[in-house]
Amino acid sequence: MKLQNKGDKMSLTFIDLFSGIGGFRKGMEMAGHKCLGHCEWDKYANMSYAAMHEPREDEWFANDIRDVRAREIPRADVWCFGFPCQDISVAGKQLGFDGKRSSLFFAVTRLIRDTEQEDRPKYLFIENVKNLLSVNGGSDFLKLHIELDEIGYDCEWSVINSKDHGVPQNRERVFIIGHLRGRGGREVFPIGRSSTETTINQILKGKQQVYRVYGTDGISPTLDTHKGGGHEPKIMRVGKINSSQDGQVFDTKGISQCLSAGHGNTPKVAIPVSSPSIIVKNQIVVGNFRIRKLTPKECFRLQGWPDEYYERAASVCSNSQLYKQAGNGVTVTVIYAIAQKLK
Repeated sequence: MKLQNKGDKMSLTFIDLFSGIGGFRKGMEMAGHKCLGHCEWDKYANMSYAAMHEPREDEWFANDIRDVRAREIPRADVWCFGFPCQDISVAGKQLGFDGKRSSLFFAVTRLIRDTEQEDRPKYLFIENVKNLLSVNGGSDFLKLHIELDEIGYDCEWSVINSKDHGVPQNRERVFIIGHLRGRGGREVFPIGRSSTETTINQILKGKQQVYRVYGTDGISPTLDTHKGGGHEPKIMRVGKINSSQDGQVFDTKGISQCLSAGHGNTPKVAIPVSSPSIIVKNQIVVGNFRIRKLTPKECFRLQGWPDEYYERAASVCSNSQLYKQAGNGVTVTVIYAIAQKLK
């Protein structure tokens, strides 16, 4: 999905909390909104953020939200945040708001409580894993709504899949919009599906050669003359995350599994052995397929990032950090779709 900049006129100002590498920022800016600053504790994510977005010198920045005071934050129309999901995700211990990481949601609401009513953001734009709806029997999702109600926000929410918004990744996330009571705008959800579709093959291909295949130690052209006839690359899951994600195979018109931040959990690409030979480090052969991991660039593409943003991040961070950053982030195209409806 190609995003179009709305020009210099910025509709709303926003703060990017738990920013990671700035997926909220990119999607919001493409919709015409203006970033006033961000907060992120991970030093490598901050390195990528600085390289990718080149924040202005006068932008607000904080390293640890627990140390922030409300008076320090610039007044903004929107606070964007995907608060840590490690205690909520099905891949974690599912402690919910009892965990140290996901309870940082209340660090945000504490800041709002300490902000004068007239200075509070008009919108809260929140993202988290789908399991937020059911962790601890759904009581944590109820606590979230009660907390937002107590600080003056009426909420709407929706589960949105990235595959419906221009990227071939099966990534369901819950998005919540909090409307400041008395100031909030029109309803944002539901969000219509994108009319633009991207296939796995488009994620894998290079700019100059349609059917390129990437080795773990570089870029090697291999399927350039094998169009159709069963020679298309397939996406295969190798190794275990959980029983629901083992052994899935996807053709080039299919959808990748949800990217994760865990090491060793990167989706793999299966190349037919009948294809022209390439030498790939640590390759695995399964049946008639030669397996390799998706590259960090391909993972960034699955999150809706233009290649130039990946190249900026790659200039300052290692592959292991880039994989983690892609898995931890939000899908830019989804943020863009929602941001267009914020007025």
